[in-house]
Amino acid sequence: MLFCACRAADVLNAFVGLWLVPKYVAPSELGAVMPLTQFANFLAIPIAAFANTFRNEVSRLSLNRTKEFGQLKTLMRGVFISTAIFLFLATVVAHFVLPAFLERIRIVEGSLASIIIIASFVTAVAPIYSNALQALKKFKTQSILSIVGAPMRMMAMLIAMPFRALTGYFVGQASTPIFCIIASVLALRKELSIKAEPYWTNDIIHRFLKLFSTFAVIGIVDGFYLLVESTVLRQRLPDLDSAGYYMATRFSEIASFLSATLVFTIFPFAAQKAADKEDYSPLIIKSLVANACFCLVLVLPFICFGKSIFSCLPHGEQYVSYWWSVPWLIGITYLNSIIGLYLTAEFSSNRFDFLKWYLPLDIAYPILLLLITGHKYFVNIIPTSWTDFLTAYNIYSLKTMLIWMTAMNTIKASICLIAMYTRKSD
Repeated sequence: MLFCACRAADVLNAFVGLWLVPKYVAPSELGAVMPLTQFANFLAIPIAAFANTFRNEVSRLSLNRTKEFGQLKTLMRGVFISTAIFLFLATVVAHFVLPAFLERIRIVEGSLASIIIIASFVTAVAPIYSNALQALKKFKTQSILSIVGAPMRMMAMLIAMPFRALTGYFVGQASTPIFCIIASVLALRKELSIKAEPYWTNDIIHRFLKLFSTFAVIGIVDGFYLLVESTVLRQRLPDLDSAGYYMATRFSEIASFLSATLVFTIFPFAAQKAADKEDYSPLIIKSLVANACFCLVLVLPFICFGKSIFSCLPHGEQYVSYWWSVPWLIGITYLNSIIGLYLTAEFSSNRFDFLKWYLPLDIAYPILLLLITGHKYFVNIIPTSWTDFLTAYNIYSLKTMLIWMTAMNTIKASICLIAMYTRKSD
């Protein structure tokens, strides 16, 4: 049910990404959409960490047969007070950092600063409510929100983008979470109408802060990882290459439709299995097999008709030569689904042993990427032979960037599968 609802919404989202955005955003700026989005996400990391911590706490409360909704109400109040504080801090940070970042990715549009802050805030806050719906297994309500939210996003963009393209894009990005927040409050009115009950004890505060610290560290590391990767793709590649990458990812993200739904629905069931001391790996394995079939079906049309598909898009003739990157990126998306499903199951079980290998990899990759793609800044430090070698192999190409992305995600996905198999054997 949730998959069908989300996919109906994704039809409109695909229209936005593949048609509306390329129509109004010039090719010289199209490649900046993804790093701007990652920058907005980076600003919202503390709020996102609270949302993830909240999801675990709500899941724990929902496992109680008495459904402690009074405690849930108290918990939500505390989370929102914290988000207000972090919004203020994010605004201060953005004031000093965002202008320099916009200059680095070759964008000059002053109104972006305030709208990015608003978009990042509401996008981070909305999961607090959707996570409550998820933990309480209100999948029907979530399905309805997914169907209605996408048209609202598209309408907001249709109205705003003709005036200022990138600003209008982020106006649209903010419209859906704002709608979901309001609609989720209405959907949870029964649970939230109950009188608030005491929730915060020393033990709970300690557990909450421990979980929050864990999610904050993961968020900062992953946020830095994605921000560096998307910024390098924009900054180091020519405008047309970065725009071609953006167009290719609009297609390859379709491969994440099924896995995103599975990640959302598996969380409460994996949490239940962990509470019952059962193995969650059969859920993950079945999900990975289903998703592999889905990705394979998606790859075939692009192998056969990739050039024709690109030609149908606005300014599509400029991007036809990048059709080959779509099947490649679908493969990377599948590797990401392995990582995402495994991490979701571990989060739901409150197991964080995987961080011992996960965090070092996610720290090393962006640093290595910066050092290699920025080797010209170290001409007097590194040997000339290394500079000549890197230049000869054309590291400033989309193909080389995809090789790096594939290698990193293959390593992480392989370790996830090994870790899951090892846990199953134990």
